[in-house]
Amino acid sequence: MVDKEQPDLLIVSSSPHLKTRETTQRLMADVLIALAPATAVAFWLFGLRAIALVVAAVASAVLTEHAVAALGKRKTTIGDLSAAITGLLIAFNIPPSAPFWLPVIGSMFAILIVKVAFGGLGGNFLNPALAARAMLLAAWPVHMTNWVRPFDLVATATPLATLVPKGVAGAELPTLVDMFIGRIPGCLGETSAIALLIGGAYLLWRKVIDWRTPVGFIGTVAVLTLVFGPSGLLSDITFAGRLQAAASHVLSGGLMLGAWFMATDYVTSPVTPKGRLIMGIGCGLLTVLIRLWGGYPEGVSYSILIMNVATPLIDRFTVPRKFGLVKKA
Repeated sequence: MVDKEQPDLLIVSSSPHLKTRETTQRLMADVLIALAPATAVAFWLFGLRAIALVVAAVASAVLTEHAVAALGKRKTTIGDLSAAITGLLIAFNIPPSAPFWLPVIGSMFAILIVKVAFGGLGGNFLNPALAARAMLLAAWPVHMTNWVRPFDLVATATPLATLVPKGVAGAELPTLVDMFIGRIPGCLGETSAIALLIGGAYLLWRKVIDWRTPVGFIGTVAVLTLVFGPSGLLSDITFAGRLQAAASHVLSGGLMLGAWFMATDYVTSPVTPKGRLIMGIGCGLLTVLIRLWGGYPEGVSYSILIMNVATPLIDRFTVPRKFGLVKKA
């Protein structure tokens, strides 16, 4: 006799036979919670303008995804919160001085071109927010590189533009304390290292992300900039100067934001533990190559996008050995 209280006992499905209480909505909610400290710091540093930019980006992403579902006569997917996270990360990747239409275009591009065109959540092979940033930077480079200081919103250079070999000559590098707290110019969500570290620690505690990718990413940047120094040469600066340069590279730019919240994206990053470590090290290597020897002071976005493309290949070569496989003589 069939137990009516347990009707699922007779349902047969394909492997793997694993069940979990985790849902996409719950995971995305954890990411939003982890992004809350950096969002609060952005509002504190850049005021009402930051709030307006975040609202514009998130609303545009959510409405675009809902409109696509409505036009296709499909059930809306905005409830999984992935569109909200995409919009928030796009806002995090633009300067506080950007015009309000910029995050709107970025969010629409991320949802329509990078996400929906490839099948929606789970089908995209690039991180939507980073792809949108790359597009915006190519189309409107002036708006995307117009940096202002916190609080007074006066135009200035970012720490990376001061630090890298081809940076702004004569500009003063902020202190490590300022970079750690976030009192530096930069994109909305990348200035405060402490806020992003708190968010990253929360994701690790909740087991939403694997430590290998962010640790490999940040560690590679730290080691390489310590070895090569701010100028990319091996023997033109003291060890103390190299240590200062390494700390500045780690705390400035989009490294913390990219390492904790973008390189760890489930869809566009490797699924194997070894692959995740390779992802982090590869991102770190490419970031340093672009920062020290490239023509652009920041390389986090492009490094993650390049490694996104390499993810299927990484997964292919890091598949765990099957049980019972006989080693060749």
